[in-house]
Order: sequence, then C-alpha cells, then structure tokens
Amino acid sequence: MLTQGDDYPIHQTAEPIAYSGTDRNFYDRYFFNGYQADGSGFFAVAFGVYPHLNVADAHFSVVRGGVQHCLHASRLLAMERMDLSVGPIKIEIIEPLNILRIVVREHEGFSADLTFTGRAFPVEEPRFTRRIGPRTFMDYTRMTQNGHWAGWIEIDGVREDVGGSVGTRDRSWGVRPIGASDPQPTVPQQVPQFFWLWSPVNFADASLFFHINADGAGKPWNSRAVWCPDKAGPDDRIETEHASMSLTLMPGRRHASSASLILEADGQPARHAVFQPITTFLMRGLGYGHPTWGHGGWKGELVIEREDIDLSDIVPGRPDHLHIQAVCKVTVSGDGQTEVGTGILEQFIIGAYAPLGLTSLAAD
Repeated sequence: MLTQGDDYPIHQTAEPIAYSGTDRNFYDRYFFNGYQADGSGFFAVAFGVYPHLNVADAHFSVVRGGVQHCLHASRLLAMERMDLSVGPIKIEIIEPLNILRIVVREHEGFSADLTFTGRAFPVEEPRFTRRIGPRTFMDYTRMTQNGHWAGWIEIDGVREDVGGSVGTRDRSWGVRPIGASDPQPTVPQQVPQFFWLWSPVNFADASLFFHINADGAGKPWNSRAVWCPDKAGPDDRIETEHASMSLTLMPGRRHASSASLILEADGQPARHAVFQPITTFLMRGLGYGHPTWGHGGWKGELVIEREDIDLSDIVPGRPDHLHIQAVCKVTVSGDGQTEVGTGILEQFIIGAYAPLGLTSLAAD
C-alpha cells in the first residue's frame, strides 16, 4: 500500500510508510496549548494518527468564561498518514521543529487560524518504556517545545486575538493504549496505578521543563528537568535528573493546590520553582480519558461533534475528571535572583502513591 509518505526519504523499515511495525497500539500525535501571561485565554489542540487502527482524530478546546468549549473530530485514515486534517481541523508544518500552523474552518461556531513559533530547539525526553508484567504498556518517544503564538480564535461569533500568548507543543510517537480496551486482562490482576506530572513553564527569556512518571512507592521510572534559554540548541541548556516536585493536594481531590519543584545540576546553582494554579483545563476536552471520544476509537468515516463543559462542576474522583492541566503562576528563585512566569502543571494520578499517602484507585 503506497501513500504520499513513500516519496520522502523517511523510511525506517523495508515496508511502506503505511505500516508501523506490528503493534496495533502504535500512534503518532501532536499536542499544543496556549495562554496569555496572566493565565487567561487557554486553548489546546490534539491530533492523533493510529496507522494500524486506520483512524485519525483531532480535538480543539478553548476555555472562556468558565466553560470549556470543545470540538471533536474523527475520520477514516485510509492509510494516508501525510494528510494532517480531520474535518475542519488541520495542521500545517511551516518549518520543521520550529513553526507550525493550525487552521480550524468554521464549524458549529468554531474557527481559528493559529501559528506557533518555537523559542528554542525542542527537548527530547527520555524514552518512555513501561511494562505490566510481560506486557508492554507504553513505549514511546516525545519531544517538547515552548513557543509564542500569533493568530485568532472565534467561538460563537466572538473573535479574540491570541497575539502575545505563549504555550507548549509536543510530538510523541510509539505505543500506548489506544482504541478499544484489550479484553484479555494482564495477570495477575492488580489495581491500576499511574502517577504523572508535566510542567512546562514560560519565563521572559527562558523555559523550564519537568516531568515525572513514578510507581506507587514514589520511585521515578522516567523523569527529567531542563532549563532552556531562548534560542538554545541541544548543547546550550541545563538538563538533569536531579529534580523533585512536592504537591499539596486539594481536600478530597487528586489535584494540586500548590506545588514546589527543586532543580539541581552539577556546577549550577539550585533553582526552586513554586506553582500556584489559576485555571483548570480538563484533558477529556482533547479526548484523554473521554467516555465517548477516546483516542483512536472508530466513530465512522467522518464524525464531528461539539461539546461544552462547565468547569465549575468538576466532580472529584470521576475518571474523566482526573487528568487535568492547571495553568499556573510560577515563581522561580536561585543564585540570588527571582523570576515570575506562567506555565502548566499537568496531573494524572490514579491508584496508590505513597509520598502523598494515596492508597485507593481514585479517592482517599
């Protein structure tokens, strides 16, 4: 099966680009978010390709007036991975690893024209490989990049300019659970456990990145912190695995009321970053954990749907409300200097996590 990708020198195996190994859970994904320096005007985009499920889906979500407005779209991939559009949502790569454009043609009150420009060369995170017993649960690579936004978003006839907004994009590819759940359980069966924090932050002339995946005892199995000045290349930034984040949880919730990050690197002064959440964004608006719009699900040849979520009605412990991104004011200090920026604290905590005294699946 030949497709457009086969005319580019990008092959990794002897097979056509339409095939990605043999794991049905292979995926290829784009993610973007953006917000003003005061934390207002949050928006996000997700676009996924699932070659072996023959599905592509896209999601566009905007927070305005305490409501998260979402546009979901899914289509038959038809084995053509070079077509970066699903219904009205389209991604254009203007300059690889630097400039990308997102266009949303008018549909159900949504339209947008947005351009992302990177602040520095993308950060390649450590490869994420996690098994449950002998079965591969995750095996993927991700790159992350902070940047500036230009353009506009229109919702229900109200257009707002996003000029001056900052944000983050990532690209990941590999294996993670997608589409219909596997009916064959992993054995011996155990209570699900997943601890994930991700915190890209934009300062005036630099970016801070931190993430951690940890087991129930609190031992990290994937973690990295990066301090990245603007325009920095791979050799011009500080990267370390000597970083730790502590959370103070909201009563009855698995979401932070505040967080504190300590970053240490050889030959560098320690940095201390304090996160104060401002706005909550439900990742279900981009398909993550969504009860009907989960990633890679077969909806039909082309299906598009609008959804509006009242953010004042977040139910603690509800499965599709656990995974969030909190827009935060972030204050970093070190070497006698203090700087204030804006960033994200993404949180997805299920099951046990000893450092926070969590023992149940979703509530304690």
